[in-house]
Amino acid sequence: MPNLKDLKNRIESVKNTRKITKAMQMVAAAKLRRAQDAAEEGRPYTARMNAVLGGLAASVGGSDSAPKLLAGSGSDQVHLLIVMTGERGLCGGFNSSIVRMARAKAQELTVAGKTVKMITVGKKGRDQLKREYGDVMVNHVDLTGIKRIGYANAHEIARDVLGRFDDGEFDVATIFYNTFVNVAVQDPTEQQIIPASFETTDDDAGTVYDYEPGEDEILKDLLPRGVATQIFSALLENGASEQGARMSAMDNATRNAGEMIDKLTIEFNRSRQAIITNELIEIISGAEAL
Repeated sequence: MPNLKDLKNRIESVKNTRKITKAMQMVAAAKLRRAQDAAEEGRPYTARMNAVLGGLAASVGGSDSAPKLLAGSGSDQVHLLIVMTGERGLCGGFNSSIVRMARAKAQELTVAGKTVKMITVGKKGRDQLKREYGDVMVNHVDLTGIKRIGYANAHEIARDVLGRFDDGEFDVATIFYNTFVNVAVQDPTEQQIIPASFETTDDDAGTVYDYEPGEDEILKDLLPRGVATQIFSALLENGASEQGARMSAMDNATRNAGEMIDKLTIEFNRSRQAIITNELIEIISGAEAL
């Protein structure tokens, strides 16, 4: 029979845990609202930037004057994988889903005879990948002290990536992150950013633009900004996804703690009743013996 004191201690311990998970759920809910607003507000700008760059890229086509960021290095031997995860855990499968996708891509490239390099954004991704891919990690971006992601953070990452591309360190760059759908759904996303690839929308079909000074010159100036914009969009989507996943995970943990408390309370009451019954039997038996 379980000890009543042990059961009581377990109930109090689970109650304290439930308080923590409930508080974390409320904090994640408050952060989610800001992160979701930022991600949704950034989507129209990113879409329009991609549309403009897509139109310019289609006009330039495969001409010899096309910028290197658009045309590529002429090879796809070295791939740079930029893995974006969170700085903290307790958010369900948010971090693991991104790492799993990046690991599968790295294994696919390795089997194909390609060279893989990695940049990790977020401590959790680095911790999960460093044992297997620590020797190919060329940089890590720590955002622990950043309370609110800004364009400056994306610009720093883009500047590092573009500098490595200009130095010939890689041929293709791909980012991995979670796209925010809703609190319960975050979609792991793989997006190639170098060589730049853009999709034109139906709204731009048939529209003719006259660029000044010239399409090639404008592309050379806009493409680095386009890469930074895509990285910024990925950071915003990832931030909203992390808070949504944490809110959902903490809600599940709170409900599970409540169910455990109910089960332990029933077990405690049954054990106490059994002890009381045994004591009554002993008293009655002793009285009859007299």
